[in-house]
Formats: sequence, C-alpha cells, structure tokens
Amino acid sequence: MLTNSFLPPWRQPWVKRSLQRRRFEAIRHNGLKTARAWAIKEEFRWFWRYVYSTSAEEFFDQWYAWGVRCRLRPIVRVAKMLKRHLPNLLSYFLYRITNATSEGFNSVIQALKYAARGFRSFANYRTRILFYCGRLELRPRPPCH
Repeated sequence: MLTNSFLPPWRQPWVKRSLQRRRFEAIRHNGLKTARAWAIKEEFRWFWRYVYSTSAEEFFDQWYAWGVRCRLRPIVRVAKMLKRHLPNLLSYFLYRITNATSEGFNSVIQALKYAARGFRSFANYRTRILFYCGRLELRPRPPCH
C-alpha cells in the first residue's frame, strides 16, 4: 500500500474513507431519527454511481422500500416524489446529461446582477452577461495572408 509520508494517517484518502465508513455504520445503527434520515440520504447517493438503468432501478426499488418503511414523514414524502419521477431519473443513465452547466451560468448571472446593484438598461445587463458568460475572445486575430 502506498503512503503519503507528508500526510498524517487520518488525512490519507484510503484511511479517511474507512474511518468515514465506520462512523457511518455506527451512526446508522444508533437508532436516532436524524441518524436514520442521514443514512437514507447517504445511501441514495449510490444511485448515481450505477452504469445501467436496470441495475439503478433495482437499487432504487430497495432504497424506496427502506425510505417508505422508515416512518419519517419527510423521507417518505421525498421517496414517493422520487418514485413519481423515476422514469426521468433513469433517463440520466441513457443520456448522462444534467442541468449543471445551466445552473452554473445562472449562478454567474446572479452574481453579476448582485455586483452591479442594478443596471441602467437591459442592454447594459445583456452586454455584461455576454462578456462574462459568452467566452468572448478579446485578443486581436492575426491577419490572414
């Protein structure tokens, strides 16, 4: 096993993962409502690791059964909502696309709007958005010969 001598053992990635797994298991079996809710939420993160929609659907069915049986009203509500949207969730495994890029652009636009504290005209606002989000090439092009 490789070691990073400059990192203490608890900061090394493989040690950290095993420590987190042991803590997760300890909290999961603790019996507290918050621990159960956290465990159910963390378990669902594995859904996105699957490659095929059929295996992801099998995982979801098991997770859904756990989520509905947990007797935690918010978790049951979220589990039922995810069940209603399951075909849309499974389409991710076919196309592997998300709206992360558009959310990133929206975040930049909101930051621009906040930083300006208002624009005098929509044209100025639009110009600033295109300048920051449009990936404009500002260097002059070399002449063609």
